[in-house]
Amino acid sequence: MASFKCKAVVVESKDYKEKDKQVLLYSLENGKFWATLKSARGEKSKNKVGKEPFCFGEFLIENTRGTNIVVGVDVIDSFFGLTSDLDKFYEACGILEIIKKITNYEESDAMLFMRFVKALKCICYEDCKNLYVIDKFLIDIFFSMGFYFNVNCCSSCGATLTSKKYLNYDVGELVCSKCRSLNSEELLPSVLAVIKILNNIDYEKIPTLKFSQNSEKDTLRILTKNFEGRFMSKLNLMGLL
Repeated sequence: MASFKCKAVVVESKDYKEKDKQVLLYSLENGKFWATLKSARGEKSKNKVGKEPFCFGEFLIENTRGTNIVVGVDVIDSFFGLTSDLDKFYEACGILEIIKKITNYEESDAMLFMRFVKALKCICYEDCKNLYVIDKFLIDIFFSMGFYFNVNCCSSCGATLTSKKYLNYDVGELVCSKCRSLNSEELLPSVLAVIKILNNIDYEKIPTLKFSQNSEKDTLRILTKNFEGRFMSKLNLMGLL
């Protein structure tokens, strides 16, 4: 029997057997993995706090015959405030959905984990306009993959981008009118402004931003479509689009 500790966030939770819970954890040290909380649905369970999505804590895990069992949880933050604001809740759920889609089992990524926690904290505790944080999170993911959204030069031919700029969903980059494919979309100046600004600031600065009306929703739609092209997976952003 091996045991280990890890800092992790509950990404998904589902009932298991009569009183148990299975939780999908995304951790700093061990990446993504499933674990079981014994009797977590019982009123007297000492670990029941660790069964809820968004719970961020230090989890003590025992691995018995290939099965991870949670034997202790020290909660760092429950992000309970997300439950009292539907807009914040939906946006935070979108962050969880993205993490589920882009992470591999038992593959750690310290930078992604830190951005993940920062995003949840920003949504929960800061007075940010709806969708700014999830737009920023998606842009960060593309940047880490090498998609820089250069608003000055065409990614295909290198020509200076003039008034019309297109996102080529085939390659995930901005291109000029000559290099656009049938699977390209012209980006409005308001969307380009959102992408440019969010690409160059940290999460702590997001509460100071105020973009033109609806530009953040247009940006999310475009970034979501680009995400689905890059990861070949449908992104279910309940209540956001």
